Amino acid sequence: MTEIQQDAVLAQFREYILGPLRFANVLSCFELGIVDALRQEPASGMTAERIAKDTGLRVGAVEQMLLLPVKDGLIDHDAESGAYRLSGIAQVQESDLARVLPWMDMMKEVCLRQLYWLTESVRSGKVVGLKELYDFDGNFYEASTHYPQLQKAWGGMMDSVTGFIDPWFHEHLEVPQNAKVLDIAGNTGLGAVLAVEHKRDKDISVACFDFAEKETEALETFREHGVADRCSFIGGDVFEAVPTGFDVVMIKHFLDMFDKENVYRILTNVYEALGVGGQVVVLVPVYPEDITRSSSVDFFPAYFYGCTMAEGGPQKVSTYAKWMEDCGFEVTKVMAQDIAAMPADMIPVHGIVCGTRTQS
Repeated sequence: MTEIQQDAVLAQFREYILGPLRFANVLSCFELGIVDALRQEPASGMTAERIAKDTGLRVGAVEQMLLLPVKDGLIDHDAESGAYRLSGIAQVQESDLARVLPWMDMMKEVCLRQLYWLTESVRSGKVVGLKELYDFDGNFYEASTHYPQLQKAWGGMMDSVTGFIDPWFHEHLEVPQNAKVLDIAGNTGLGAVLAVEHKRDKDISVACFDFAEKETEALETFREHGVADRCSFIGGDVFEAVPTGFDVVMIKHFLDMFDKENVYRILTNVYEALGVGGQVVVLVPVYPEDITRSSSVDFFPAYFYGCTMAEGGPQKVSTYAKWMEDCGFEVTKVMAQDIAAMPADMIPVHGIVCGTRTQS
């Protein structure tokens, strides 16, 4: 290895070391109200003294916290006048920032704290952080039904992802007229709402299937969106049985939570619940064939093993198709998002795999 190559590797380690601190610094500028204060004076800007007065912070703290955003071009600083102005942040549309901030909140509340025990979680096959922080034995999704702060942080991010990905998903989703659709692990019910809204011409009905504890929130979501007549809730556990009587089963943002053995259990239960001609539609984060083209591998391994399940993680879309065939389905569609067409901040790359039960 040459000295240049060694320096490049050392620089990589430097970025790993600094990553958590850089993240915390930038997020705190939002949480402390510094960014909101600067929005009040977009043209003239504000001095550290003025920002400190508006936010209740010490002047020295404001100056220190703004060094990194200035270095990175998120905020501009005029050394002569002492004024700070939004720079890079001002170029981001509010709708895009509304997608980014829930991710940052989730990273803080769900990931940073629990990842302290990532090594122990991988070794033990249990989410050790949940035990250490909340004295909870189980996975994150079970814990989120008991701890509102976890549900709020994760749910906000997940609703943001759902709202972004669903138009693409439903553009490629084909359902029969008047179809009865089951949304497995439907969480807050937003996925069922979006399915009804995107397929109004098909006059479908959608049942949200999730743990019984999610019913109240899901029903409220249906009422808020005016689709209570088209959406319903069924409580249960996909590993025990899948409700029957549906034409299409959607499995969105769920299979990636599990290792191969459990994915097979889910798909097999879905197969047994469907009649001949019944369809399963899977929307799932996937890894591209060339992992250097995506940020998914930066996020998901540590997220699943250290924060949520202590198992799972996305697979390549071809792998999910093979697993679906192994569980009896005839695969009818396999596709993945075009990374080049996605927003630059987006982490997950999603794939769609569709299958049909062709045998009785």
